[in-house]
Amino acid sequence: MLLDLQVGNLIEPVSGRRWNRSEVLRRADARTRHFKRAGLAAADRVFIHYGNRLEFFADLLSIWRLGACAVPVDPRLTPYEIENLARLAAPRLSLVDDTTDTSTASVMSAMGSEVIDCRSAGDGGENAMPSNPVSFDNDAIILFTSGSTGGPKGVVHTHRSLRARWNALRENLGVEAYARTLCALPTHFGHGLICNSLFPWLSGSDLFISEPFNPDLLMRFGKLVDEHKITALSSVPSFWPLVLKVTRPPKERTLRRLHCGSAPLSAATWKDIRRWSETEDVLNTYGITETGSWTAGTNIDGFVPEDGLIGKPWGATIRIVKTTDPDSAEQSEEECRAGEAGHVWIKTPALMKGYYQRDDLTRQSVRDGWLLTGDIGWRDDRGLFYLSGREHEEINKGGTKIYPADIDAVVGNFEGTRDVVTFGIDDSLYGQQVAIAVALDECSDGTVRRLYQWTKQRLAQHKIPLRWYLLDAIPRSPRGKINRNEVRDRCLKLAPLDLNKILEISEENVP
Repeated sequence: MLLDLQVGNLIEPVSGRRWNRSEVLRRADARTRHFKRAGLAAADRVFIHYGNRLEFFADLLSIWRLGACAVPVDPRLTPYEIENLARLAAPRLSLVDDTTDTSTASVMSAMGSEVIDCRSAGDGGENAMPSNPVSFDNDAIILFTSGSTGGPKGVVHTHRSLRARWNALRENLGVEAYARTLCALPTHFGHGLICNSLFPWLSGSDLFISEPFNPDLLMRFGKLVDEHKITALSSVPSFWPLVLKVTRPPKERTLRRLHCGSAPLSAATWKDIRRWSETEDVLNTYGITETGSWTAGTNIDGFVPEDGLIGKPWGATIRIVKTTDPDSAEQSEEECRAGEAGHVWIKTPALMKGYYQRDDLTRQSVRDGWLLTGDIGWRDDRGLFYLSGREHEEINKGGTKIYPADIDAVVGNFEGTRDVVTFGIDDSLYGQQVAIAVALDECSDGTVRRLYQWTKQRLAQHKIPLRWYLLDAIPRSPRGKINRNEVRDRCLKLAPLDLNKILEISEENVP
């Protein structure tokens, strides 16, 4: 059977809960029966409003066994944002847990999605487990990368593209180092789900899953690694300033491999992680959701950490090309020479099926199996690849991608807003933070307070701007286009609004 996967044991190191392989499969069987009785059929979509717990992985197996498609949803999203995603994806079921806001369940019920509590979904009889026909080309997951407040952009991966990614990782990395893997990243995005969790777990390795970016966990991270004899983990750069500053290194030397991805890793931090972990096998890993996450990395003998170094492809072909025109991308004369920067194109069997119900976006990014990543990079004369920047405008806050257009859409719909532009600013802890410039009909404290509350009700907490700037007008080009970098540079010469004073709240309530 297609989905008879070699699952490993599941452990929650903080709560102490654990399911061995037999218990995982028993729970998955019971959930399959439960979802079947609820009417889940092949090609249906299921929203999962929680993650990073044992039940999430049993749910995933059960959804796949019925030929349906899982849609992990960022649990930080507001009902407003979730409703926008649900309007496009029309999920048959919505799975919630004790951390899910009751307003989310109400919204999903009102939209015709049956809400099921994951804590009761494992109950039921022992009659034969139902199943639906499943093939490699069934949609397996949809991961929304933007558009929670505008036009949703959901990356669709089939079982075929996921298997291609995992097979490439096994061939390039092996599985032995991942015998006891820790995931402290969110399971609603590709890095944490596809590679940090499912790659080792569906290879039979033990998976230790914790709440993402939990400060208490990071404060005792070295001790946790020792207690559970962790051999591998993945991370993002913003994970490490706190760990390196306050956490004692692990003493048992069980760590064999660490990955760092989703954001640029500096050579200095890279070397610090090596010293802390007492392993040279710290891999800077490159990938995007559209390629099934990890697509390249630095598993290269004897390499020296360098800013921007991402190594060699894993189950993919990377080209550095002068053009973004998909019709010219494969022409040899368009390929950059060694040392010359250009646009990063990737071709891989693990490429997404496309953007869910957005053929227009798919055509803009993919041609003949080649994906335009939006990254700028170069290769050296050894054939090693480097990244030097992003062509796209997203804000990378601690490895979480925030799309300025999502915030523009919410603030722009406020009655008193004339114009708005969101942009990223440098931050020593998160890498980047969110800032915003607005032009208002009435520049009073009362208007700012109403706008802030409007924004807070409609955006997840991590998207709410940290710095607010008031402008008489937002500078635009003669064609009406915004240059976010120009607006940022202008704003950084000005004093931001004193939100603490205007909102009359304590500093800890400002994001």
